[in-house]
Amino acid sequence: MRISPSGLHLPGPSRRNVLRGAGSAALLAGGIPLLSACGGSGSSSDPKTVTLGSNGSDAVPKKAYAEMYATFKKQSGITVDVNTKDHNTFQEQINSYLQGTPDDVFNWFAGYRMQFFAKKGLATPIDEVWDKIGDGFPDAMKKLSKGEDGKYYFVPLDTYPWAIFYRKSLFQEKGYKVPTTWDDFVALCKQMKKDGLVPIAFGDKDAWPAMGTFDQLNFRINGYDFHVDLMGGKAEWTDPKVKAVFDHWAEILPYHQDGFMGRTWQDAAQSLVSKKAGMYLLGSFVAQQFTNKADLDDLDFFAFPEINSAYGQDTVEAPTDGYMVSKAPKNKAGAFKLMEYLGTPDAEQIYLKADSSVVAASSKADTSSYSALQKKAYDMISNAKSLTQFMDRDSRPDFTSTVMQPGLQKFLQNPKGVDSLLSSIERQKKTIFASE
Repeated sequence: MRISPSGLHLPGPSRRNVLRGAGSAALLAGGIPLLSACGGSGSSSDPKTVTLGSNGSDAVPKKAYAEMYATFKKQSGITVDVNTKDHNTFQEQINSYLQGTPDDVFNWFAGYRMQFFAKKGLATPIDEVWDKIGDGFPDAMKKLSKGEDGKYYFVPLDTYPWAIFYRKSLFQEKGYKVPTTWDDFVALCKQMKKDGLVPIAFGDKDAWPAMGTFDQLNFRINGYDFHVDLMGGKAEWTDPKVKAVFDHWAEILPYHQDGFMGRTWQDAAQSLVSKKAGMYLLGSFVAQQFTNKADLDDLDFFAFPEINSAYGQDTVEAPTDGYMVSKAPKNKAGAFKLMEYLGTPDAEQIYLKADSSVVAASSKADTSSYSALQKKAYDMISNAKSLTQFMDRDSRPDFTSTVMQPGLQKFLQNPKGVDSLLSSIERQKKTIFASE
């Protein structure tokens, strides 16, 4: 995870490297565990020490984590012995690391990425931790923290939403209203085009932004459960429900920014900054491109509009980071105490004070120091019925990087070839998921 100068998560080049690296390495059946535990053996059984494998290698999160662990030591007398590795290396070697002699606790991601290792027996259930911290989290966060067996394996720390961003002053000047339904959204796109604007800023040079558009359309049309089943390899890509996603996408594709295959997300964001584009679907890290305070204060967002009234706008895409306990921690009691602490609003406050880039996962966190944008993001996530994690976290990374990224780009360049594309995706999915 890189952190931008303005303090927002930046899934740019490092996200791409992670996807491709994870596709070839994160799911290996073994290999030399270059990412080893503290001291190289993970053998510490000191009741006053908990070892922790960290992917927080960038300066801002590393400092924030250190301050949290220092406070935990003051409260509990337990030292957190941190084993920090480069963020990408951590993800690329996570499978062999967890099968070897891992640290007691480790940083990881909610949802499918967590469930994958829980299902393999490479993580310890932490239900007794959730008995103590559960009332501090909304139901959607609880759902994100459970394995397929219904047990808890994850404690969330921070998150951020995907939404449609726009300039308040532009909407006011043009008399635009925030659309809440699909028909209103399409009508707004048409009006913006008439007004000489690019309705939807878009850049897919790095192949991952399009996955965010697919996700929004999929859970708005087909609901959270189908989205989870599709990402988990349980639903078929040839299902008419998936075709409906691409049909809706094709309807708004003419309102996307031209030349998107050669444009990065940062370049696309500049068209929103300059008011040449009216809207932009992206994560809240888009704000890092608004370097002028007046422009940043003018930035706002709304949830992707309702398409199917059965699901409304009840699902929010909110990638969430947090912690897990390895399969056989040397200091299980200490690890559980640490996990309890990490699930408290106090821990999040310490982290957020050092790292203003994120929104707290806890529903009891103090939001008084949040910017207006952060408060709105927090409310959107806290009030969601269900939370998704973005396609590359909700599914196997080898599937998303080698099949879905090029597949979605094929659709963007040829929207009429959907049937053969979906048949191809389904064939490749069966092969990849059969290796689980």
